[in-house]
Amino acid sequence: MVIAQEKSTIATEAKTLVTLEEYRTIAETSEERYEYCNGEIIVMPGGTATHSAIAINILVYLGFLLRDTDFRLYNSDLRVWIPEYHCGTYTDLMVVNHEPQFNGDRSDEILNPLLIVEVLSPSTEAYDRGDKFRKYRSIPSFCEYLVVSQTEPYIERYFKLEQDARWQLQIYDQNNQIIALESLNVELPLPEIYRRVDFN
Repeated sequence: MVIAQEKSTIATEAKTLVTLEEYRTIAETSEERYEYCNGEIIVMPGGTATHSAIAINILVYLGFLLRDTDFRLYNSDLRVWIPEYHCGTYTDLMVVNHEPQFNGDRSDEILNPLLIVEVLSPSTEAYDRGDKFRKYRSIPSFCEYLVVSQTEPYIERYFKLEQDARWQLQIYDQNNQIIALESLNVELPLPEIYRRVDFN
């Protein structure tokens, strides 16, 4: 079994793979959280107070805006299952349209996220922008991605163009800016994301 401390770390030791059932048993009983990808399990790094505050700010604000809609918000308790990569991973926040689609008989693995939000950590930043985003893009329902810095007011919004399925990037780096989330038809102001967050 390979348990890496950082997603960007490439293990050089011999790998002992685990089955999906073994992974789920570990995930259900461990105090730590693990990602699963093709037989490997990877420990998720712990968060910071700032990371948690930003994630909660987004969840609370979007939850209020979407309370009377068909959109459903989920925090980091649930995994996204990515069939093409045989991978289960955690997001900081995801939104689905109408009812969630679960992976088989699981109630903790969602197949149909529309919007995903990741608050960056030093150990996961490259992964969240790179391999993890590549895996997310294989999900047919997925069309909008927010990558949120916890060290400065800086957000990258990736969105899929309907006409040709290409992805485009918009950058928000001023605290008075407002993000138009097209997939949800709502606006998310940067001051709400970074409410009561001190960068000093």
